[in-house]
Amino acid sequence: MTLSARFSVTTMMQGLRRSLEPALRRFLHLYWRFARGMTFGVRAVVLDAENRVFLVKHSYVSGWHLPGGGVEVGETLRQALQRELAEEGRIELIGEPALHGIYLNSHVSRRDHVAVYLVRHFRQDRLPEPNREIIDCGFFETQALPVDTTAGTRLRISEVIEKRPPIQTWR
Repeated sequence: MTLSARFSVTTMMQGLRRSLEPALRRFLHLYWRFARGMTFGVRAVVLDAENRVFLVKHSYVSGWHLPGGGVEVGETLRQALQRELAEEGRIELIGEPALHGIYLNSHVSRRDHVAVYLVRHFRQDRLPEPNREIIDCGFFETQALPVDTTAGTRLRISEVIEKRPPIQTWR
């Protein structure tokens, strides 16, 4: 397949994902409402030695996000954070993450909460290859984030960098 054909297919798939994303999100949260009652997730503001932040771009939702995901039944917040960082960024915790804040993520669901950690002590042997879930990732200067970085992600990063107290909702 030629490069232009691959680009065309990728562009078409991104457009399809964006058009289906709101309906898929509503369906999943309706399912979670009955299956779980309340959802809880973890995310991390991972800062490297140059104070650049690690972000991921998912295949199933638009924009750049902090790495993280759901806390599974029987899993601690730290275990979930450790698992998600390894899965999404090949990041291994080598020190204790600091809890930055816990947020009500009401734009997703009135039942969704997210614990955000600050991670400065980690190891990463290399960036992961794109896969079914994570199509891109990398470290970015906090003053030069990708244009489509989500508003909630930008808020969490600015709270950490500017040492402001966290607000209570994700926004």
